[in-house]
Amino acid sequence: MYIYELKGWPEFNWEMTSVVPRLGEVRHRQGLIIGQMDAAGFDIKESALLDTLTLDVTKSSEIEGEHLDAVQVRSSIANRLGIDIGGAVPSDRNVDGVVAMMLDATQQYDKPLTKERLFGWHSELFPMGRIGLTRAAWRTPEAGPMQVVSGPLGRRRVHFEAPDATLVPREMSRFLDWFNADPTEDAVMKAAIAHLWFVTIHPFDDGNGRIARAISDLQLARSDGSPQRFYSMSAQILKEKKGYYDLLESTQKGDLDITEWIKWFLDCLDDAIESSLTGLLDQNRFREKLRGVSLNARQQLMLGKSMSNLTSGKWAKMMKTSTDTALRDIQDLLDKGILEKEPGGGRSTNYRLVR
Repeated sequence: MYIYELKGWPEFNWEMTSVVPRLGEVRHRQGLIIGQMDAAGFDIKESALLDTLTLDVTKSSEIEGEHLDAVQVRSSIANRLGIDIGGAVPSDRNVDGVVAMMLDATQQYDKPLTKERLFGWHSELFPMGRIGLTRAAWRTPEAGPMQVVSGPLGRRRVHFEAPDATLVPREMSRFLDWFNADPTEDAVMKAAIAHLWFVTIHPFDDGNGRIARAISDLQLARSDGSPQRFYSMSAQILKEKKGYYDLLESTQKGDLDITEWIKWFLDCLDDAIESSLTGLLDQNRFREKLRGVSLNARQQLMLGKSMSNLTSGKWAKMMKTSTDTALRDIQDLLDKGILEKEPGGGRSTNYRLVR
């Protein structure tokens, strides 16, 4: 028997004495990172926003086994937000679709979550024809049971079977009514509950995990009261992928007490925020390291940008200068101990910051 088959579904309950202290700690850490970012310079905030959204898009897809080009993702996000990053690259339809879904969730967090909005997200994930769809819709009985399975053919293990497709319209109507109603629980708690509830209904033929995480991000943006994202829940979930799936399975096969799921969600969120705070501290230390170092305008500008996969060609393109000038700028930073060559190499040398 699955959780949605229990009498009382979906009236979840949890142990307040186990959850409230942890929730308070997470809320405190949320306040810390928002305060740190409010005090940071515009360039740091903009870079952190791009980094976080890029992580959210790439890591949420990676959880499902799909690897997106991070450079394309970052370029697509920057283009949609009107941020000039220099050296932007074209992005394919698949990347643009995932980016569109995530930005709609986080940048339009204060808008109601509707069936039409979810259908729009699903269409962005799966452009018409990619998986034989003619329109976005809830899954139908013709597709058969919706199961989460693992293992080779003949030895498949069923981890979870979603509610019958005929029940999906009613279940989603109830979920959306709850999600859009005035909250009776803390906004972060609501993100945890929404994630579990949506992924348990599993309303689509595919993409349920990514959409569930987008719903969580939307609700976390509501909890922050801001569209600016400075921590990535999806990146942390990927690090804890086995625990994520194991706990989902045990919760979906348990009773309506979801204390353990909420505690795991809060711990994961806390780790995500801590990781971002550590990154911000590293950036501040790096800025202190640069204090008093003589840098030209191009070097100052480049050091304020993302330095992943940096080459002389990328430097030249972003700074609209010659390759020879780019090489001189890079060599000067190598001599000052600010950059170092990455191991490996090949036809082009990659450089990275010395933190």
